[in-house]
Amino acid sequence: MSGLDTASAILSWLFWIFIIISILSPAFQQKNLELQRLDLIRRFEQKRKSRVILLIHRQETMSLLGIPISRYISIEDSEAILRAIRLTPPEMPIDIILHTPGGLVLATEQIAQALVRHKGKVTVFIPHYAMSGGTMLALASDEIIMDENAVLGPVDPQIGNYPAASIIKVLEEKNKDRIDDETLILADVSKKAMVQVKEFVKKLLLANGRSEDDAERISTMLTEGRWTHDYPITFEEAKDIGLNVSSEMPREIYELMDLYPQNPSMRPSVQYVPLPYKAPERSVPQKPQK
Repeated sequence: MSGLDTASAILSWLFWIFIIISILSPAFQQKNLELQRLDLIRRFEQKRKSRVILLIHRQETMSLLGIPISRYISIEDSEAILRAIRLTPPEMPIDIILHTPGGLVLATEQIAQALVRHKGKVTVFIPHYAMSGGTMLALASDEIIMDENAVLGPVDPQIGNYPAASIIKVLEEKNKDRIDDETLILADVSKKAMVQVKEFVKKLLLANGRSEDDAERISTMLTEGRWTHDYPITFEEAKDIGLNVSSEMPREIYELMDLYPQNPSMRPSVQYVPLPYKAPERSVPQKPQK
């Protein structure tokens, strides 16, 4: 074999080795990430003597092609969480880490009911946001621990692409003779949805020891449609509303969130040196001596 043929064969082997590594590398990286997550979850469980359940919905690169998948609270989520709750001893505390935009009402209510029925203390940790259905799950807990910059959201029902409260308002603004049949049907469904969601939220609050007046006031405020559905309820507002919130967030929660990286191609790049920098000390000018 000539030197040229040998070099060609080596290049061919190197090419195929590169292809194989490129194919297998994402799988190895994902497996390593999973092991890090499980190790940190286990250590947090031992520290808190609790069952830790994560419900984190964000975009992750899950395939070789790098296609991001957006997630919401689904029936699959409710099945998995209900299974985890069943496997938890009745008196053992449950810690849920929430990072979600919300999701399917049926799945959310199933999870919330299971949390309320659990005899041990239920704590919800919200490092960034828990909107809509995520807020409903937080209401089912005994304690909500939020980052000071984290937010909750209203739980008013949405019918299709529109808030139920806004659809009902059409009936107040226009004569029925000038409203099409589809809108009238949607308004009827909206009224039922508003009643159902409010009553469900009120039951959650009553089950967690709220007074009748408090449960009525909070459930009305969160479901009546006074805000847009994406309105951010801050830590301070949550306290003012009367929710049992705390800002004592364990550092392990932030470490876990770091192990659920957002796909960088789907948002502006953010870079910084993770050190506790402080402003340089300014020199005080000396007064001239006389």
